[in-house]
Amino acid sequence: MEAWLPGLAVLLVIMLAGVPIAIAMALVGGAGLVMVLGFDGAMFIVGQTAFDTGLSYSLSVVPLFILMGNLVNRAGLSDELYAACNAWLGHKPGGLALATAVACGGLSAVCGSSLATAATMGKVALPQMRRYRYDDALATGVIAAGGTLGILIPPSVILVLYGVATQTDIGKLFIAGIVPGILGILGYMAAVRVVCWRRPEAGPRGERLGYRERLRASTGVAGILGLFVLVIGGIYLGVFTATEAAGIGATGALAIALVRRRLSWRDLLETLSETAATTTMVFMVLIGALIFSNFVNVAGMPGALQALVEASDLPPMAILGIVLLIYLALGMVLESLSMVLLTVPILAPLMAGLGFDLIWFGILVVVVTEISLITPPVGLNVFVLKTVLPDVPIGTIFRGIVPFLVADLFRLALIALFPAVVLFLPSLM
Repeated sequence: MEAWLPGLAVLLVIMLAGVPIAIAMALVGGAGLVMVLGFDGAMFIVGQTAFDTGLSYSLSVVPLFILMGNLVNRAGLSDELYAACNAWLGHKPGGLALATAVACGGLSAVCGSSLATAATMGKVALPQMRRYRYDDALATGVIAAGGTLGILIPPSVILVLYGVATQTDIGKLFIAGIVPGILGILGYMAAVRVVCWRRPEAGPRGERLGYRERLRASTGVAGILGLFVLVIGGIYLGVFTATEAAGIGATGALAIALVRRRLSWRDLLETLSETAATTTMVFMVLIGALIFSNFVNVAGMPGALQALVEASDLPPMAILGIVLLIYLALGMVLESLSMVLLTVPILAPLMAGLGFDLIWFGILVVVVTEISLITPPVGLNVFVLKTVLPDVPIGTIFRGIVPFLVADLFRLALIALFPAVVLFLPSLM
C-alpha cells in the first residue's frame, strides 16, 4: 500500500480527535517522511521547511497585510463605510442589507480577513437592521456571506499563500480577484432583492436622504478608497511589487489612524500583538501543511493521482468538477486556511497537467473556500457571528445563508465555465 494513503487516513483521524490542524499535519508529515526517507533525511526536510518558510521574502506580505487590516479597524473606518453605503442604498427594499453587502466588499478591500470582516460588520450593521425590524435570518445571512469576500477581494492572505505554494505571481492573483469579488457583491445584492421581493416585511425601507447628505456621508470612505487604489493600483501598474505594496498599505493605514487620532500607544501595542498572534497562527498552519505536502510528494501521491486521472479517461472539465465537489465536501469539516494549504500543493500540479491556468484555478479555490466559510456544520463565519451575536440562534443564521449560497454557487459555475472573467484583467498587466 502506498505510504500516503494511510497517512491521509491517520491525519483525518487525528483532526477529528480535536488535534489542531497545524500540529496534526506536521506530526503525520514528519512521521511519514521518517518512514520513507529515514530519520536523518526527514529531519533535514522538516528543519529546512520551517527555516525557509520563516525567512521567505514572499511571505513577508502576510504580517503586513494583517497589520493593515487591524489598523483600518482601529481607525473606525468600518462605521463610516457602512454609513456611506446606507446613505445611498438604505431607502430601497432591503436597503440596509444591500448596504451591508457593499460595505463588506469595501472593508474586505483593506482587511483581507473573512472572519474579521464578519465580526466587524456584525457589530456595525446588525443594530441598524434590528432598529428597522429586519428579519434576523436576512440580517445575519448577509453579514456572514458578505464577510467571506475578505479572502477574495485583494489584498487576501489566502491568495498570498496560494501564490507561494504554487509559485504563481501574487500581484496577478490579486488583480484576478477583483472581478469575481465584484460579482460576489452583486450576487449578494441580488439575493437580498429576491428575499425582499418574496417577503417585503423581511427588509423594510429605511430613510431616504438628500444628495447633499449622501455626499457628506461618502467623504468618510475616502481613506479606504484611497488605500485600495494605492495598493492595488500600484501593483496593477507595476509601480511596486505585492511585497512592497503590503508595506505601503500598512504605512498608509497607520497614517490614516494617526490623522484621525484613533490610535493611542496602548492601541498600537494591542494592534501589533494581534497581528503577531494571527501571523504566528498562519505560519504554523503553513509550515505544517508544507511538511505534510513534502511527505505526500515523496510518497508518490501526485503521480498516483495523475495515473488515476489518465486511467479514468474523463475530460478535463469533468475532473475539475470532481475537484470542486471535493472542496465543497472538505469545507463542511475543515477550516478554510487549512483546507487550502492541505490540498493546493497536491491538486495544483494535477490541474496544471490538465492544461488549466493556475491563476484561474486559484480564484476557483478561493471562491469554493468562501462557500465553505458559511456551509454547515463548520461554517466558521457563522460561528464567529454567533459569538458576536449570542442572542441569535445558529439555526436562524444558517437559514438566512441559503439564498447567498445559491448566489455563490452560480458565481462559481460562471467562473468555471468562463475563465476570461478571471483572466482578463491580469492579461492586461
